This record gives sequence, C-alpha cells and structure tokens, in this order.
Amino acid sequence: MNEKYIKEKERIDDLGLKNLKIIQDDEGFCFGIDSVLLSDFAKNIKKNAKVLDLGTGTGIIGILLCGKTQLSKVIGVEIQTEVANMANRSIKLNKLEDRFEIINDNINNIFNYLEKNSFDVIVTNPPYQKKDSGIKNMKEKKLISRHEVMATLEDFIKISKEILKDKGEFYMVHRPDRLVDILYCMRKYNIEPKNIRFVYPKQNKEPNLFLIKGIKNARPFLKVEKNLYIYDENGKYTKEIKEIYQSAQ
Repeated sequence: MNEKYIKEKERIDDLGLKNLKIIQDDEGFCFGIDSVLLSDFAKNIKKNAKVLDLGTGTGIIGILLCGKTQLSKVIGVEIQTEVANMANRSIKLNKLEDRFEIINDNINNIFNYLEKNSFDVIVTNPPYQKKDSGIKNMKEKKLISRHEVMATLEDFIKISKEILKDKGEFYMVHRPDRLVDILYCMRKYNIEPKNIRFVYPKQNKEPNLFLIKGIKNARPFLKVEKNLYIYDENGKYTKEIKEIYQSAQ
C-alpha cells in the first residue's frame, strides 16, 4: 500500500515513534543522528507552537516534532525540489497535511511567503561546511546539504531573528569548530544563547556536535548542560541515546 508514495531507489524507514515513517533516497542524503538529537532537544516546545524548520531536507525534524510535541503547525523550507518532493510525500504518508507544510525555495526568499515576527520556534540543522572548505561530494544533493553553497550560517541566524516573535525560541545542531561563529552571530542578531549541550561519540573523545538553544531578545545567561555520549565502551548506544530513539510517552 505504501509503495504508491515511493519512487525507484527510494525506501520507507520506520522512525519508531507513533508509527511515523520517512521516505529516503538510497543515493541521496539520508538523515543522521544529528536531526534525531535536535528534535529531542526541542521536544519541550509549548503546546500549539508555530514552528519553522529552515533547511528541512526530507522533513525528518518536522515529522519527529509532530510526534513528540503538540505543535499546531510546522513549516519546512527546502531549496532542492526533489528533496522537497520527498518531504511532501512523507507528510502524506504520515497523514500530517494539516500540521506540516513544505516551502520549496531558498531560505533567503522566505519573506515572499511568511511574515516577520510570526513564529514561536525555529529549528535548523544547516549545512556544516563553509562554501569553500572541506571535501566536496560531487553529488549535488549532498553538496547542498553539507556546504553553504545556497545560504550561509549567518543567513540562517539573521532570518531566524527576523521571523521569530519576541522571546521566540531558536534551536540548532552544528559542529564545535563553528561554535564561535554561531555565538557571535546569535548575539549580533539578538538571539541570546541560553542552553548548550556538547555531543561526544564516546568517553575520552572530542565532541563532534553540539546542540544550542537561543531566545530572541532575552537577557544573557548561558547554561552548559551535561555531556551527551552516543556510544558506550562496548560500541553500543548509551542508555540516553536509546531513550531518545524510543517512542514518545
């Protein structure tokens, strides 16, 4: 029955959360643990919140938030037409049309569709690599997903400032080597960093991700949360990671 939603070389993955599923492309960019961690980090957003997902990809964060929270609406912005199409088909597969909508355009054109100061929450898992840094994958979908070729880190934060309501919440996952850039831009655009959590592959390793929450026009105070470890000494998921992957209560 679900075959009508997928194309050749695509598959449907069960998310293990309230029977939610997602369509993925075997040759494209599949979601990773960073998106799962971000959706968990943002799971306490308020009931009936209006959420914007900048660079939504195949819609994984929005779909998970629909399962984990009582948000009223989530809008995902995705520049790649084929990827946005996959997200739309996953939305239909999960019967989330009344809660999740996709805008297929560059985030820099967002104000052609949405009003300023109109969202309660923004979540984003943006490209990690600067435009001219790192090893570039030749496949365009992976290139756009991993490198700032269509929008910069500052674009993501500046747009978030403009579209969030006063005291609106901003959630991002990124790599530690960009931490200074992110803190600088957040302060520059009046999104005050409030919570940060570093993610480690395992004990005695350096962090390879961090999760950060900011609030628009808030007073300064940053809480550093306890470290999150992905694997234990036996190479298995830690108890906390297993709990994050479990179904919502």
